[in-house]
Amino acid sequence: MESILWLEKLLAAAPFATVTVTHDRLFLQRVANRILELDRRNVGGLLSLDGDYATFIERKADLMAAQERREASLRNTLRRETEWLRAGAPARTTKQQARIQRAETLAGEVDELASRNLVRSADIDFAGTGRNPRRLLEARGIAKSYGDKIIFRGLDLFLGPGSRVGLIGPNGCGKSTLLRVLMGDEPPDAGTILRADGLQVAYFAQHREALDPNLTVVDTLCPGGDHVTFRGARIHVSGYLARFLFRSEHAKLAVGQLSGGEQSRLAIARLMLRAANVLVLDEPTNDLDLDTLQVLEDSLLGFDGAILLVTHDRYFLDRVTGKLLAFHTRPGTEGRISSLVGLEQWERWHAEEAEATDAANAARPKTTTAPLAAILRRKLSYNDQRDWDTIEARIAEAEASLAALRAEQERPDVVTNHDRLLELEAEIAAAQAEVDRIYVRWAELESLVPR
Repeated sequence: MESILWLEKLLAAAPFATVTVTHDRLFLQRVANRILELDRRNVGGLLSLDGDYATFIERKADLMAAQERREASLRNTLRRETEWLRAGAPARTTKQQARIQRAETLAGEVDELASRNLVRSADIDFAGTGRNPRRLLEARGIAKSYGDKIIFRGLDLFLGPGSRVGLIGPNGCGKSTLLRVLMGDEPPDAGTILRADGLQVAYFAQHREALDPNLTVVDTLCPGGDHVTFRGARIHVSGYLARFLFRSEHAKLAVGQLSGGEQSRLAIARLMLRAANVLVLDEPTNDLDLDTLQVLEDSLLGFDGAILLVTHDRYFLDRVTGKLLAFHTRPGTEGRISSLVGLEQWERWHAEEAEATDAANAARPKTTTAPLAAILRRKLSYNDQRDWDTIEARIAEAEASLAALRAEQERPDVVTNHDRLLELEAEIAAAQAEVDRIYVRWAELESLVPR
């Protein structure tokens, strides 16, 4: 997240032009002043609009609505023309021929508009268990460390039906670790976690580890069969895959042959087959296109259980969650997690944390140390000090001599000179041995330097 914010500031103030390809809608909103969209629904497949992303969304919606109205109007006109032609004209007049041609033109335009107006989107709908106790999961004062590194400490969290919690922090801060501890995959070092009886959890892993790249798409969803069970109903796997925009030819492909976005859709498709009280989603938005992101958002908003979400997509995070757990990274605050409401509050909190970090760094007393050469002179003998002072130059000289011998070995006049080649082999071996000897001496001297 910090890297995204840095890049936004860089590009927003940059004196050069930029072209950005991204599914991060908030990034587009803050950086772009012109949007180019590739979509078969657009005339010619391409739509270019000046303005930010919010302006683009509004104008695109107006254009699509106008296109759909145009299709409906042409269909009515085509219906009237077809009825007139079927009624039969008294003679093959020029007027009749013109109306026949007009009807053919209208039919072609209607077909083109119908094709463009057809919207294919993933049909995502997570299944709840139908039974959600008031307390699904509760953490009381939990902590986790790895050696001297504190991941989190003193964390309290309550999840009930309808809870929507997002985890936010830099890569490596411990978000995935917290998810594993809450789900019981790892024990906390301190504190207690209470889970409802019969709690059912559906987990979307960050790197899609749960998908076997060697299995086919069909076997991933229903090994040994051709039907899946969703919400108590048996559905043929091909029909179920179509809900996630998979075509029939995808069915027998190995998972490893799918694109990143296709693998994400497949992981979500399998996740949907599990009835759950709690959805744990670790970076589910990676590689998903905008249309699928919007469908996933709507599905999560309609889920009646609890959601734990990790994502770098701020728009998605802000729309789906009602509470954020922000990991502190400022020196002296390791392991602390703040509870915030909404992305706007997080951005203010993040700016304050950054200012506090800068102030702490500025106030830190500057330490002065004696020059390294002086320290070495106090620690090394006369001969060692002499070697240390000249060793880098001797390494450079020895490597240059070795390189010169190897270059001579490649010369055309030497390649055909058998006697000189034999001499060079011996000289190169000796030169390589000298380079190795000097490096060994350098390592020996370096070991005498106090740490």
